[in-house]
Amino acid sequence: MKMTITKKDVAKRTAKLVGEKIYLTEKVVDGVFTALREFMEEANPEIRIEIRDFGVFEVKTTKPKPKARNPKTGEIIYVPARRKTHFKAGKLLKEVLKQPLPVTAPTTTTAPLEASE
Repeated sequence: MKMTITKKDVAKRTAKLVGEKIYLTEKVVDGVFTALREFMEEANPEIRIEIRDFGVFEVKTTKPKPKARNPKTGEIIYVPARRKTHFKAGKLLKEVLKQPLPVTAPTTTTAPLEASE
């Protein structure tokens, strides 16, 4: 099952890791995310934000597509060049994510046997 982590969850974990109050780390975490977002918005046209031992955020430009097709109508349309975000995990994060998932025994439900008369 997919788990969603919010900015508040990040602030709580940060507070626990650094031994600070949550309301203080919320400001810092919010500031970090705001700064990253601003760097990406200001990218003209590309930027690379490298965070050691975590990963790299990049803003890249896509090529224009003069002959793209609308799959619903089949109409040929022009798609202009735009910017997109990309994240590449760092070495430490990759190593952790490469670990095999624990094997769980398949769950089988057995129906009670009916009594024969």
